[in-house]
Amino acid sequence: AVPHIYAAGDVVGPPALAATGIEQARVAIAHAFGSTFKSDLATVLPTGIYTIPEASMAGETEASLREKGVDYIAGRARYADIPRGEIIGDQVGFLKLLFRREDMRLLGVHVMGEQATELVHIGLMALLVEAGADLFNRACFNYPTLGDLYKYAAYDALGQRDGIPSLQPSQA
Repeated sequence: AVPHIYAAGDVVGPPALAATGIEQARVAIAHAFGSTFKSDLATVLPTGIYTIPEASMAGETEASLREKGVDYIAGRARYADIPRGEIIGDQVGFLKLLFRREDMRLLGVHVMGEQATELVHIGLMALLVEAGADLFNRACFNYPTLGDLYKYAAYDALGQRDGIPSLQPSQA
């Protein structure tokens, strides 16, 4: 590394996403001008695919957790099961939250459906502060909104932890 040469974006390599490149540039600019407001990238970065339906995620995947030998619970909620999902007519959308079973700490967020690239940010912030399922359980979300999916996915995970079978399809 050469202290006075900076790189950001696609030239740096994966994940080669616009949002990540912008954050890399902010870190480089802050360093170049001697500012300390932005010294490094966040520990968890989101990804998004702008298709129909949208897909977005942050943190771990089920495959990565299995590979690492982490005992986890996948809490799920479907758009079709909440009022806002019915209002917008999204029959395929879902939210999946991955929690470490031992302490119910959030490890990953996966969203597919309308506004997935917006909705993932709630989970991203929870990941950055190392929150658990209790955060979503305690939270009050505006109603009816897609944000309510977080509460239902957390309920699903907490129920599984307590031995209650999930009512959500496992393919999500």
